[in-house]
Amino acid sequence: MSIDPHLAYARRMDRADGLAHYRKRFVGADRELVYFDGNSLGRPPVSAVERIEGFLLEDWGGRLIRGWDEAWMQLPFEIGDRIGRAVIQAKAGQTVIGDSTTVLLYKLARAAVDAQLARDPSRREIVIDTDNFPTDRYVLEGIARERGARLRWIDVDTASGVTPEQLAAACGPETALVVLSHVAYRSAYLADARELTRIAHDAGALILWDLCHSAGSVPIEADRWKFDLAVGCTYKYLNGGPGSPAFAYVRDDLQDVLAQPIQGWMGTADVFAMGPEYEPARGIRRFLSGTPPIVGMLAMEETLAMIEEAGMPAIRAKSMALTAFTIVVAEEWLAPLGVTLASPLDPDERGGHVTLNHPAMREVTARLWQQDVIPDYRDPGGLRIGLSPLSTSFEEVHRGLVATRDTLRTVLTERAGLA
Repeated sequence: MSIDPHLAYARRMDRADGLAHYRKRFVGADRELVYFDGNSLGRPPVSAVERIEGFLLEDWGGRLIRGWDEAWMQLPFEIGDRIGRAVIQAKAGQTVIGDSTTVLLYKLARAAVDAQLARDPSRREIVIDTDNFPTDRYVLEGIARERGARLRWIDVDTASGVTPEQLAAACGPETALVVLSHVAYRSAYLADARELTRIAHDAGALILWDLCHSAGSVPIEADRWKFDLAVGCTYKYLNGGPGSPAFAYVRDDLQDVLAQPIQGWMGTADVFAMGPEYEPARGIRRFLSGTPPIVGMLAMEETLAMIEEAGMPAIRAKSMALTAFTIVVAEEWLAPLGVTLASPLDPDERGGHVTLNHPAMREVTARLWQQDVIPDYRDPGGLRIGLSPLSTSFEEVHRGLVATRDTLRTVLTERAGLA
């Protein structure tokens, strides 16, 4: 009996995979469950479980309040610098772990708009695309109301994203801020961050990058590409755990220019002075507000160590291979069933996930979950396959696509029988 050629290919790729040994470092990766949602919530590293248990018993349980003086106060900056070094190529002192993605987006976007309005009151436009992640759009709608600004929408294809030509047409002398996602959450379109940043700067605008779907999956060069601001979550490819705190990047020459709007004691020049008035700290500290979420920072350190060891180029190469394999198999097995690709075909324009569209995908997703095959669903009709390079094997992808094909066939057969 001949073996499925796609399965044979997957096994060859796994044998040749220089990152395959990382898979066993994640909880549950040795089970038959297929995890296609690493771009929403990454698997926990085995060592993170041990680290957090040790922290609860020894650091918190043993050192108690002394932990703040001994280590915890510096943790947002130390882990921030590690993200800067390993993930986004930013020199030290520009990246910090803080609040949720939503809160950090608000802080940085509001600070940027205020600074631009102070410099030139005519700069009252914020540019964003219609398919950006809902949080980004909602936050900017609120800021526009607060500051008497207006949104300038770029209408994009949900199977791709913002192009340089579209951004150039949207930017002008009234543009204060541009907010874009490096990798589109729906399609996985990988924006040309360097070129789009240049276009924003040529128009006199600041730019804020949402790195949530690229950090840890796609190489980023924040300093070299001249980013102004960026925010990224840590529970996807950085495996920080559910609701782990986000990181903020603020280019060093902007840090003492921008006034962040959520003034809290951790962002003051002297945290324990407890002075009568707020005096912002210099540098990246001023973008903190409240007490750092220490427990929420611990798990991501384990993945950051793996990323430093493996290197982002190798991670990106495997990511591209995984998504390319998914697309090839989907074209042969799923396209005849009416499935269309809702992600870029060109691997250089594609991030770490693949979206497959079909009107039945909401039901297919629900049934796959019952079979321990875990993709996620995004309207309209998109089954999203997120492939985390450090914890995903090619054979796992093959198993998941077999289940997707068979489940879609079953759903379509049942629907035809009811027609």
